Amino acid sequence: MAINTLEFTTLMQTNLDQHIVAGAVTGFMEANAGQVQYNGGRTIKLPTISTTGLADYDRDKGFNNVGSVTLEFTPYTMTQDRGASFQLDAMDVNETNFIATAANVMRDFQTNHVIPEIDAYRLSTIAQKAKEATNNEALALTADNAFAKVREHARAVRDYVGQQVPLVCAITGEAMALIEDSDKFQRLVNIVGTGAQDLNLGIRSIDGIQFMIVPGGRMKDKYEYLTGAGAGSAQEKFGFKPASDAKDINWLLFPKNVPIAVSKTDTVRLFTPETYQNAHAWKIDYRKYHDLWVKKSMLKALFACTKA
Repeated sequence: MAINTLEFTTLMQTNLDQHIVAGAVTGFMEANAGQVQYNGGRTIKLPTISTTGLADYDRDKGFNNVGSVTLEFTPYTMTQDRGASFQLDAMDVNETNFIATAANVMRDFQTNHVIPEIDAYRLSTIAQKAKEATNNEALALTADNAFAKVREHARAVRDYVGQQVPLVCAITGEAMALIEDSDKFQRLVNIVGTGAQDLNLGIRSIDGIQFMIVPGGRMKDKYEYLTGAGAGSAQEKFGFKPASDAKDINWLLFPKNVPIAVSKTDTVRLFTPETYQNAHAWKIDYRKYHDLWVKKSMLKALFACTKA
């Protein structure tokens, strides 16, 4: 057969992981995991480095001790074990264009389903952990209070982590618009030159807080992850949806380096029409593990603002 299926599935698996990091709003959180050890399955190992502290220096004897460095890999279990399977009829896709078609199918699947679900899971997890730490407030936001409130919540986080730590604010477009409409600050517009100008009045940061606009569908504090079982339409059986008691999130504030996220495409299996027994079709199996962790010492570094 002309297609090297093993090489293709290995390459696809790597590209799908890269697509998650690049495409997810929360993709930057994966850098916080460091050099993850992963050998398949739902268990990963994250590195932890610890060193000893200072000691007195003796002018005659020099250093009084030799410091130690410990590098340990701590195992973590990813709780999210999700999967999907796709079938492409052999008459619709011949061997020549299968690679392009399969890649397009998987990229569309990740863009429209996997990435939104992973974002929603991570952000709702942060919201729940902020609630556990009692760092949350329910507000009826208006243009009069939004600007002052986001700064108030940011000060609460900075009071815990310090002023020099970069903060991220995951925020809905609706809440961002209320902040931008505030009359608490003034804008000075200076247009230089001739011809058409692009006038952008959007706010990117305030007091060093980087704003990250997130689609509202990913900004609930609780979700239900569907199993695929039972009767009903595809929308009722697959994917995810807000829980019945979910609250809308206005914004989440947290240091950029605090949420530790990992997503791994554990398995991409490819069956050719000659080997797949249930139909004369190409068969693609996809399995994704992912999770998010926040160290207990950093729970007070999270703040969640939900709708009243």
